Amino acid sequence: MIGKAIAAYIGNRIDRRDGKGGTLGALAGMAAFGLGKRALPAAIVLGAAAYGARALQKRRGSAR
Repeated sequence: MIGKAIAAYIGNRIDRRDGKGGTLGALAGMAAFGLGKRALPAAIVLGAAAYGARALQKRRGSAR
């Protein structure tokens, strides 16, 4: 809840830089927070798996 509020505030402040309203920026900030909260752990796991696969491939290649 607090994270969404902070993301909405940041999005609002970014959107107000052009001199117009900040409602769309607040909504975009909340959406980005929600998406990042779900996508970031998956990206970390996929990155670690890719790194592990590459390390194994290098190890097998150098042993031959």
